[in-house]
Amino acid sequence: MIKLDIAKELSSNAYPGRGIVIGKSEDGKYAVTAYFIMGRSVNSRNRVFLEDGNGIRTEAFDPSKLSDPHLIIYAPVRVLDNKIIVTNGDQTDTVYDLMAQGQTFEQSLRTREYEDDAPNYTPRISGIMHMSDNAFSYEMSILKSADGNPDCCNRYTFSYDKPISGEGHFIHTYMGDGNPLPSFEGEPKKVGISGAIDEFTDMLWTNLNEDNKVSLFVRYVNLEDGSVETRIVNKNN
Repeated sequence: MIKLDIAKELSSNAYPGRGIVIGKSEDGKYAVTAYFIMGRSVNSRNRVFLEDGNGIRTEAFDPSKLSDPHLIIYAPVRVLDNKIIVTNGDQTDTVYDLMAQGQTFEQSLRTREYEDDAPNYTPRISGIMHMSDNAFSYEMSILKSADGNPDCCNRYTFSYDKPISGEGHFIHTYMGDGNPLPSFEGEPKKVGISGAIDEFTDMLWTNLNEDNKVSLFVRYVNLEDGSVETRIVNKNN
């Protein structure tokens, strides 16, 4: 698989929707993850990311403009022991709760399916980072309708053992703008991971479509001592 330039992937797509990136820094010192949200409607654009314990949650920027919290208000990031869970919906809680009961990431997501937002049937994308002493591994998942047919939910899980420095994987909800929105296709894209956290954050935010971007979360975890650096960027300030 060709390693893609994530800046070009973002700048060439006006509406990738919501996206998850997981990988390893170029110097091999950090486990890296990022999550962004975009919006076309007033309701979707009226959001910010806020820190919530070790994770984050979405919140309405202007509560008076919140018309429907369904599918837009949730906790995208939660931490369970040595695991960092990142998703594009309330399946974060599903994974957290069921893994706490001993189920696996994949087993937890078998209880869920794509979002109930016909005619888009937006895919549920999820990722998890398993942290251990000086190392980590990660998994990514997508739950989607069968080419727009809601009668069938297609479930795909991808596992990445011993990540390579300077590489990661990127999965997002839509191939681009449209009506209905075309769901992501294929396996997560291999992308380059470079720069310190501020440089990486700025690159991602700069290349997201100016009209549609809403919020961005980036986290670097030091693989030697477990220390965490987090950045949050909100268009609504």
